[in-house]
Formats: sequence, C-alpha cells, structure tokens
Amino acid sequence: QDQLQQKIICPGPVTCLTASPNGLYILAGVAESIYLWEVSNGNLLAILNRHYQDLTCLCFTDDSSHFLSGAKDCLALVWNLYSVLQAEPSQIPDPRHVWSRHSLPITDLCCGFGGPLARAATASLDQTAKLWEISSGELLLSVLFDVGIMAVTLDLSEYHMFCGGMDGSIFQVDLCAWPVQRDRTFQTERENGKVFKGHRNQVTCLSVSTDGSLLLSGSHDETVRLWDIQSKQCLKTMNHKGPVTNAFIVLAPANMFNPDGKPSVPLPKFSKHLHGTESNDEQGSEGVTLRLGLHQQDSGESYLEKAEKMYSQMYSTREKNLVGDQEHLTIQVSELEEEVSTLRKINKNLFDFSARIITKPAK
Repeated sequence: QDQLQQKIICPGPVTCLTASPNGLYILAGVAESIYLWEVSNGNLLAILNRHYQDLTCLCFTDDSSHFLSGAKDCLALVWNLYSVLQAEPSQIPDPRHVWSRHSLPITDLCCGFGGPLARAATASLDQTAKLWEISSGELLLSVLFDVGIMAVTLDLSEYHMFCGGMDGSIFQVDLCAWPVQRDRTFQTERENGKVFKGHRNQVTCLSVSTDGSLLLSGSHDETVRLWDIQSKQCLKTMNHKGPVTNAFIVLAPANMFNPDGKPSVPLPKFSKHLHGTESNDEQGSEGVTLRLGLHQQDSGESYLEKAEKMYSQMYSTREKNLVGDQEHLTIQVSELEEEVSTLRKINKNLFDFSARIITKPAK
C-alpha cells in the first residue's frame, strides 16, 4: 500500500534485474546488454555487450566481487566487478570465464557462498543443470533430466541442488552422492523420493530457507508453494492472479514491521548515459571522480593484473604436489603479505583524501 518511491526509466524492457549484496550496485539486462548503475548517485558506470542474444538472468557472488550473466545465446559469463569498474569507457572488459557447455538458452543462475571461491549452478532448456567452480571456471557436475530446467538453487550447505522443470516437477540432486560422477542422468522413476510434485505448470523460481528445511517455489500455474524438504510435502499454497515470475526467502529487515519506517536516503534517478560522457554544463553540480589504479598504467602492472596473477598462482598450487615445495610457498606468502600491506596503504590514502574533501570548508 506504500506509494512508489521512485520511477526509473530504463533504455528498454528489463528482462532481469539484481542488486549487489553490499547494496552499492544495480545490474539490469536490457536486450543483449548488461547495464551497471551505482545506487548512491544513479551514475551509469558500464554497458557490457558480450552476449549475442537477450539476457535472461543475472546474479552476484555473496561478497559482491563477481557477477554472472546468462542469456538466450546459451552462454553464461563470469565478470570481475572491479575489472569492469576500472575499464576505460571506450573499452569493453573481458569476462573472467565464458561457459559455453549448454546447447540451448540459459534460464537461471544461482551462486553459492565463498566469494571468488564459490560454486555456481546454471539451468538451461537443454534439460541439464550444471555446477561450476568460479575460481577456475571448471565444470564440476552436469545432470541430465527428461524435461527442460527453468529454475535452479542450492541450499546453504550446498549438499543439494534443486531444479525446477517445465512440467511443474522440482528435482532434488544430491551433490555429495557416492560415487562421484561428473555426468549424471536423473531418472525420475528411480528417485521418486527426490521429486516435489504439486505444480501444474513450469516452475519459474526456487529459494531455500537459511536452515535448509524449507523450499519456496513459484510457477506459471499462478501459485507459490512452501515445501518441507525432508518429507517433500507442500506446507502452504499461496494463490496469485497471474503467472509467478519471481519469489525468494529473505531475512526480514529490522524496521520492516515498523509503520513509521521510511528510507533514510532517497534513491536518485538512474542515468541513461555512461558516467563521464555527459558535458559538465549538463551536470550542474560539482563532484569528485576517483579511478583507482590508473596512475599505475605507465609504470608496470596494475594492481588488478597483479591480483589476477596471485589468484592464478594460488589456484595452481592445489593441482601440484606440495611435498618439498615449502620454499616456493614461503615466497608466495611473503608476496601476499606485501600485497596486503599495499592495499592497506591505498585504503588509508583513500580515507585521508575523502576526509579532506568532506571536511573542506565551503567557499
């Protein structure tokens, strides 16, 4: 019953939308482009054009450092947010990984916990759901079903993957089943105890409670259902007046039930043009633009390039025999400590600079 706080006009129909967990950025899919806005000031920071068909889904990692995009072109891309933010406006940054193992459009994405070390699940009309490792980009698991998959999610402990089918069925895949197989076929007739049955049309969204006991599902049959995962019984059915497109379980904010609670900071209008491309006269206000790391462009590797190199070195050690390699590890530890020290200096300089700007007396 509350009034709409802000109406934001986008460049075209929005096919998918997500916000970073830290609340700083908004991602939207408009046709085949990804638009990235900064929430605090409404600046359009980047327009990414690496998909060949319309976007279908977007999601962030839990630490907001990476985001994933899926589209009708059968591709799922992994992006490093800070690489996108640091790229020049004239350049289109490259995604960190390009996952091209699906043969039909991507329908849903889900990211687990662990930031850059997390696992991500993708669902597709090609009747498969796949589990990936974000750090290395490797395919960990591919499960084949007898129907197209429209929704996918993981429980908090990542013991199970839940997949919603076009026929209304919801499948529970055990990720810790033995023996471990990279390619599996989910045979419904053999695994009746792992199927939620109740929806009469395609399942569009899935969400698991934080304690792993409840599953929420939405469907084109105009209902939202709450399931007990252990017994596969439907606990509650909520009817709607049209197809359900999205539903998820969230922790209630502290002021959610306060009748006088209102947003403390108004949401600004989102820009239609890339930040920095408008003329200064049109801005009509003074501002400070910070671009980290650009002063290092002519002096060797940038911080991001060094960080990527350190990432690759850390991940490569998992595939090596570490016996007798203690000296190499000691060098890596010292390099990481030096990197942390550099980051602390950068953070302190940023804080001091911001404090001087904020406390500068008005003329």
